[in-house]
Amino acid sequence: MPWSAALPQAVFTNPLVSVVTPITTGCLVGYQTNRQGRTKQVYSSLKKPPLYPPPWLFAPAWTLLYGLMGFAIHHATVSGTIATYDNSTILQDWAAHSQFLYVSQLALNHLWMPLFFGLRRPALALADIVLLGGNVALLMHTWWKHDRVAFWMMTPYAAWLGFATYLNAGVGVLNNWTIGGPKKEE
Repeated sequence: MPWSAALPQAVFTNPLVSVVTPITTGCLVGYQTNRQGRTKQVYSSLKKPPLYPPPWLFAPAWTLLYGLMGFAIHHATVSGTIATYDNSTILQDWAAHSQFLYVSQLALNHLWMPLFFGLRRPALALADIVLLGGNVALLMHTWWKHDRVAFWMMTPYAAWLGFATYLNAGVGVLNNWTIGGPKKEE
């Protein structure tokens, strides 16, 4: 089974696997971060900037966004695949580059929650989300040139990241860059 930069190619070529993978990994990160049940406690104790959404909105929003980004990488992979005369396939350079950017943005995305809620480091989480935004901008730039459908499927995620960056910075400033006091030892 051929691999991309980090994942088996089948993750990108199968539409169901492409959609389910980021949803599942995102849920696992959330579960691991909140396994002690303290995320809700920490969340409710924060001073929040204007327009902070209610807590129940995050799970459905992220499920939708992860699903859209998963289908976007699937679409870009299929669009960037060339079938040859001997029935083999070749992935165009831009599509292979897209897969690398996609996997790296997913890693940065999954790092945010442990930084913010697990380690309670809003400044590190802010640095992460800024890097994540730059990564997504590069990915969307590639897709703008080569696969507009994938580009448009990624725009809700990019918009949410902009809003999340504002929320992260707002929470950091309003709480003096300290969240929930010192972390308890396990």
